[in-house]
Amino acid sequence: MSQAYPIIDHEYDVVVVGAGGAGLRATVGLAEAGLKTACVTKVFPTRSHTVAAQGGISAALGNMGPDDWRWHMYDTVKGADWLGDQDAIEYMCREAIPSIIELEHYGLPFSRTEDGKIYQRPFGGMTTNYGEGTAQRTCAAADRTGHAMLHTLYQQSVKHQVEFFIEYFALDLIMNDEGDVCGIMAWNLDDGAIHRFRAKMVILATGGYGRTYFSCTSAHTCTGDGGGMVLRAGLPLQDMEFVQFHPTGIYGAGCLITEGVRGEGGYVTNSEGERFMERYAPSAKDLASRDVVSRSMTIEIREGRGVGPKKDHIHLHLEHLDPDVIEERLPGISETARIFAGVDVTKEPIPVLPTCHYNMGGVPANFHGEVVTRKNGGMSVVPGLMSIGEAACVSVHGANRLGSNSLLDLVVFGRAAALHCAEAVDPNGSHKPFPKNAGEASLDRLDRIRHAKGGTPTAELRLEMQRIMQNNCAVFRTGEVLREGVGLLQQTVQRRQDLHVSDRSMIWNSDLVETLELDNLLSQAVVTMTSAANREESRGAHAREDFPNRDDVTWMKHTLAWCDGESNVRIDYRPVVMQTLTNEVQSFPPKARVY
Repeated sequence: MSQAYPIIDHEYDVVVVGAGGAGLRATVGLAEAGLKTACVTKVFPTRSHTVAAQGGISAALGNMGPDDWRWHMYDTVKGADWLGDQDAIEYMCREAIPSIIELEHYGLPFSRTEDGKIYQRPFGGMTTNYGEGTAQRTCAAADRTGHAMLHTLYQQSVKHQVEFFIEYFALDLIMNDEGDVCGIMAWNLDDGAIHRFRAKMVILATGGYGRTYFSCTSAHTCTGDGGGMVLRAGLPLQDMEFVQFHPTGIYGAGCLITEGVRGEGGYVTNSEGERFMERYAPSAKDLASRDVVSRSMTIEIREGRGVGPKKDHIHLHLEHLDPDVIEERLPGISETARIFAGVDVTKEPIPVLPTCHYNMGGVPANFHGEVVTRKNGGMSVVPGLMSIGEAACVSVHGANRLGSNSLLDLVVFGRAAALHCAEAVDPNGSHKPFPKNAGEASLDRLDRIRHAKGGTPTAELRLEMQRIMQNNCAVFRTGEVLREGVGLLQQTVQRRQDLHVSDRSMIWNSDLVETLELDNLLSQAVVTMTSAANREESRGAHAREDFPNRDDVTWMKHTLAWCDGESNVRIDYRPVVMQTLTNEVQSFPPKARVY
């Protein structure tokens, strides 16, 4: 096969796959450390999905009132419904403060208070004094924080003369006979060439797999390519049943309306004009955590109090806010609402609906970013492989992520991965031995998909998968519906044999790209649905109507799931880390999660 596809070889100390917030922060740190680094990305770095993050990045700076990183840690543990690993959560919340100062020094244009400090807004689930008050903890650059972050980090990458391989599609990991990762295969979309990257360390920063769902806030590029590569390499994914639905996606379009709207004083109402969150979360109200608000909205719609002709959505109000505040702090939101909902936010409410937004699950990793797997009855590090950002499951988000902890996750663990590589990767050391047929299996798969001559277009099969996920694995779930979903997805996976790729070229073949992406999505959809059917409790974003309570006795554990390339899923578990990293904070024992 390598004769049909000539291979261009490269050697680097570290190869980073993905150029979003996590990938770029790691890349900058690696370049600063003097390691020979390549960043391989399927889109131009500033087109990565981090650019769409709106509301802000959390850190207990205390610029807008008293705050403490321990309070932030408590909120994150509670938000995670006690499925988060407390050593990793402590690391993230403690390192948040220097990470934000570092971003400021890099040049990120944060919004400012009158005395020149970084502006911070309230966000859902963020409290003071272990749940007693409301914290203003989310550092913001108006409502385009991700945009500002991505451009800042890309500018730093350019400053350090980082080597980018832009618009290269990562195909597969290369593993040797000892199970060490020693590189990746990639396809250059611009000229059709195949590239083989040899590396002492591969860092997957490929983002989430939101496009498994029909209605989602993710870009069309969010196809979980790293997760697909990991499953094909025979490694597991963790906690894939936990998928966050953002309460406020624009009805019909799915475009995100940031939680920052509610942080600035926006609120949701039903068809009776009632501010119903006061019934579901008497204390936090509209600033309860995302899973709570999403379920509350869904209940209102189910019980006939939805708005619109079909009574199938909810209203989000900003019109009571000062237009100058909207213009200064939420300019992108008013523009988005005007374009996608035809609404003037200063005069009328925005129609919204819970929409798939974030994947808590992903590639299992420790707080250094090292990927781990089940081996000899325990968890072992996979030599040569790291994962960070939404692609990874560290697990700082557990069963439900708090808003503005995702951008923090990117920079803290991007930075941690670079620091770890600076210690662990010897720039003068030799590379691991390459297997004899390195990349051959990857090229066989590429060739098979490229020449697929069936009767089913990729878009048709993708839509079938997305509708099954939307109908069978959404905000509320039951065992019967989930098991039906597993069966339906197995049929969809079988139909993959009948795919038709109409374009056979290797240059800018978007038909082939989307088919390879669908391959990645399908395996993760199967793992998500199977893991959800297996977990017989309700915890965080995973709400089972047939098992409405959290069950800490049976289910206080992470799900590990392997998929064999068809639709056969094997499930195992690993314990949740309840111990903290240092003695600076005590472990937070489980208790009822109310807002």
